[in-house]
Amino acid sequence: MKKLWKYLLVIAALVAIDQVTKILVVQNIALGTQIPVIPNLFSLTYTRNEGAAWSLFAGQQWLFALVFVGFTALLLWEFFKKQLPFTPLERWLLVFIYAGGLGNMIDRVRLEYVVDMIQTDFMDFPVFNVADCFISCGCVLLVIHLVFFNKQFWKDGKK
Repeated sequence: MKKLWKYLLVIAALVAIDQVTKILVVQNIALGTQIPVIPNLFSLTYTRNEGAAWSLFAGQQWLFALVFVGFTALLLWEFFKKQLPFTPLERWLLVFIYAGGLGNMIDRVRLEYVVDMIQTDFMDFPVFNVADCFISCGCVLLVIHLVFFNKQFWKDGKK
């Protein structure tokens, strides 16, 4: 149970960081306004996203809620019932992924859309937010670590 508190505290801190950035953007930038931060690299642009990347599944809030509830159930099951051979680093990466999902889910429940604000100017990419960074970086690093460094995870347990 002591381990769970560490994870919950970090999740709370990451969600707070995400929500504070979104509040600051909503209060200080008009919807659709682009403010260059580093010219030709990235800008702050306040947008509302009712879907996922590139507005996929727009208006399908029930789908996002279902995926999030399923992910929550899997994490709880893994933590309390059947621990998979995740390394400590992989567990922390799952914390980042979960915190990002929770940050976006808070927006979906509270606002019915997700506040996005980070725009890449050097390539055509959807505007995203801090929670999306937690999710994307966590997923990429988790896959890399599982594939290249955690051989125990892929063993089937048969001898």
